[in-house]
Amino acid sequence: MSWPPETPIEQVRFVVLDSETTGLDPRKDRIVTIGAIAVLNHEILIEDSFEALLKVQYNSSAVTVHGVTRDESLAGLDEPEALDQFLRYLGNGIIVGHHIAHDVNTFNAGYERHFGFQMENASLDTMELALHLERDGAFAGRDAIQDFSLDALCALFDIIPHDRHTAAGDAFITALVFQRLLRLAAKHQRTTLARLLEPF
Repeated sequence: MSWPPETPIEQVRFVVLDSETTGLDPRKDRIVTIGAIAVLNHEILIEDSFEALLKVQYNSSAVTVHGVTRDESLAGLDEPEALDQFLRYLGNGIIVGHHIAHDVNTFNAGYERHFGFQMENASLDTMELALHLERDGAFAGRDAIQDFSLDALCALFDIIPHDRHTAAGDAFITALVFQRLLRLAAKHQRTTLARLLEPF
């Protein structure tokens, strides 16, 4: 990781990532779309975002469910090109997402397949951060959270989940949730990268 553990969270470039895939097995399923947006110093940087549609050879139901037509998927980027572009965009950013392990594992399978390496960037799961903050007492006085799904966190923070279930839309929604979690984290002494990345 290129950021020292004691780095204040305001100085870290976080990259909120969401991807839509053809299934849940990182080894055999493929990425359909990638959406990512940066958060720096508690601000969502619209101008610092990334979006890609990948070429998928067959129009499985998993592709059409993401609103991608056969023609669009055939006109997309080849997987190695999309992964290379994303890596350039990501730089030394900390990857953030809801249930982010699936995305990271799928991307790493692709990097391993084409380039023989995996990403070295640290990652942060917004669900784990929310669970930490609940234990810290950050949600005291609010209605009990029944589950820590992205939709539940949107409801908690009065975020309208616009453009849900597209990679770019979900990345932006997750960035809005993350922004609110960061504010709460700052109030509960989670002010350094190490404190933010503590495993739950």
